[in-house]
Amino acid sequence: MSGQRFHSGRALVGFAVPGSTTENRVGVAMSKQIKGAVQRNLARRRLREVARNCFLGPDSPLHRVGIRYDVVLIARRRALEMSFAELKAEASLAALRLAHMNATIQPTNRL
Repeated sequence: MSGQRFHSGRALVGFAVPGSTTENRVGVAMSKQIKGAVQRNLARRRLREVARNCFLGPDSPLHRVGIRYDVVLIARRRALEMSFAELKAEASLAALRLAHMNATIQPTNRL
């Protein structure tokens, strides 16, 4: 299964596939550029919190579209250097971009 990249920013890259569940799902992965367990865990915690607010929250732009997505967010090294507000702004932009391109992502066959 392969998703379509919908966002590639300074701190994160996002891929999405239309999901088969009734809710949006978000997975978080780390770039190999983030060295050390402490830094990876910090980036993972920050990205999870941003995903809860921007992709899964009640005021998310994804709740207005009829398609539910399986989203994978990949943190880049810059996710550790940015302030939380900047990271949240980038994730909000990614969620808005995904909500606007809902007609272009085609469902894939799942095994």
